[in-house]
Amino acid sequence: MRLSLMASLILLATPLAAQQTAARPGGWQVRYDRSTASDSAMRTAAMGSGWHVTTSSSGSGIAWRTDQTTSGNFRVVLETSLAPSEGNHLEGFGLLLGGRDLAAANQTYLYFLIRKDGQFLIKHRAGTEVHNIMAWTPNPAIIKQEGSANADNTLAVEASADSVRFLVNGQRVHAMARADAAVDGIAGLRINHGLSVHVARLTVTPR
Repeated sequence: MRLSLMASLILLATPLAAQQTAARPGGWQVRYDRSTASDSAMRTAAMGSGWHVTTSSSGSGIAWRTDQTTSGNFRVVLETSLAPSEGNHLEGFGLLLGGRDLAAANQTYLYFLIRKDGQFLIKHRAGTEVHNIMAWTPNPAIIKQEGSANADNTLAVEASADSVRFLVNGQRVHAMARADAAVDGIAGLRINHGLSVHVARLTVTPR
């Protein structure tokens, strides 16, 4: 199954009451970590074959489509380009996997993020609780964002019957047993606050 990034997709954020989401064109939904996030907390503009997401200081959140799901053996790929931000702003962005009840109080999902200093993170959220699978860890496979240049990185997750592999730019950065990885469910994005990220491609395909 392929997730196409339509040029017409606009994710203009609106305030979200606690445990609620807002519908977006193309079937996308957005949920913020903060229920008081303002209308301008997350802005998205069509750019090239993808779209560019800019988040404010309260714009951390997730975006997904309920018809984009993973199960069985699959591969998810996310191509990104991180633009410079003011100061040494270390916030993560990347993939959401295994999403369930994302609009409810008992939301649950796993997320695989990178950040500008060349580190990656894997966590699992269940309701209001967040559990570390891998704390922020440096890896040479991740291209750092330095100076005025963008940093282009491709994240991927490959799931087989026995294992789940997490890759950046084709290099494995972590692996875990399939039984320990809650990755079946909705696939989407997580982007934290204060970031400017171009999303060139997001695909979900069986293996």
